[in-house]
Amino acid sequence: MKKQMTVRKTVLAALFLAIGLILPFITMQIPAIGKMLCPMHIPVLLCGYILGGPYGLIVGFITPLLRSVTFGMPVMLPNAICMAFELATYGLVSGILSGKMKKDMRSLYISLIISMLAGRLVWGLVSAIVYALIGSGFTWKLFFMGGFVNAIPGIVIQLILIPVLVNRLYAAGVVKPAYEGK
Repeated sequence: MKKQMTVRKTVLAALFLAIGLILPFITMQIPAIGKMLCPMHIPVLLCGYILGGPYGLIVGFITPLLRSVTFGMPVMLPNAICMAFELATYGLVSGILSGKMKKDMRSLYISLIISMLAGRLVWGLVSAIVYALIGSGFTWKLFFMGGFVNAIPGIVIQLILIPVLVNRLYAAGVVKPAYEGK
């Protein structure tokens, strides 16, 4: 039974990774639209909620790096490196919080907002370090604009889509919450 669960989770993690690689094509490889809609964030957050923090962390870290190597977007340095830490945080925090939350919409929204804030904070900190190492200018205004203002459409999409999808998947019994699958 445990081996079946591990195989199932590994297959689902691969599915979330594949979705994370393909979903950004809706932005037609235009960086400004991709930064606005944040399409890679959705499968990583779903992975955390459905499979738990460790899987969410791994899928979140690998997705932007593999996408950069495979498709050239996002650019590896500085974007994909910074995004790897951001998305890993999304996957980890959403997975941890899914194990502690009730199975209701209010808890889903609270955990999603905390996950999104934690990921953006990590993105800002890693960006400050990476930009300093490559000798490029990073400002907290850039952090605020990139992480929040420019990303408003993606944030709204995530706030609408993620809780509804997770709640429907739980309710339908298609997947069990990460904390029930152990």
